[in-house]
Amino acid sequence: MRHRTAASQSSIAEYLAALPPDRVAQVKRVRSAIRRALPKGYEETISGSLITYQVPLATYPDTYNGQPLWLAAIGAPKTTLTLHLMPVYGSPVLLKRLQDGFRVAGKRLDMGKACIHFTHADDLALECISEIVASMPVETWVDIARSARRSKA
Repeated sequence: MRHRTAASQSSIAEYLAALPPDRVAQVKRVRSAIRRALPKGYEETISGSLITYQVPLATYPDTYNGQPLWLAAIGAPKTTLTLHLMPVYGSPVLLKRLQDGFRVAGKRLDMGKACIHFTHADDLALECISEIVASMPVETWVDIARSARRSKA
């Protein structure tokens, strides 16, 4: 039987079903933490090979690339898991909050610009991540995106 990859799935259920069971459990834990903290107005969907938490285009259609504005995304590439936490990319205050949250939790933060790499949900400071997600109502996140676009114009 040929398995489809998570990247080729059209629903979150299909996406999760395409992952090995051990990875499903980890993604579900992170997904649950984000969903509990997610302010109203965001939508959870599949975008490419990621589960995304985004501002619907009906709410904010004027994005720089014509795609919905992401707040966060969870990915399951072949060798690791990823959590893309977009607000920390442009906010030194939120980045420091994330770094401090990992330090206080005794966790090692393995991160690029906004992409946290992890193997197990226990590798993450989920409480801190949830606080950052909860601190971004849709209106606030859209205002930040609009301001960033104006400052580059």
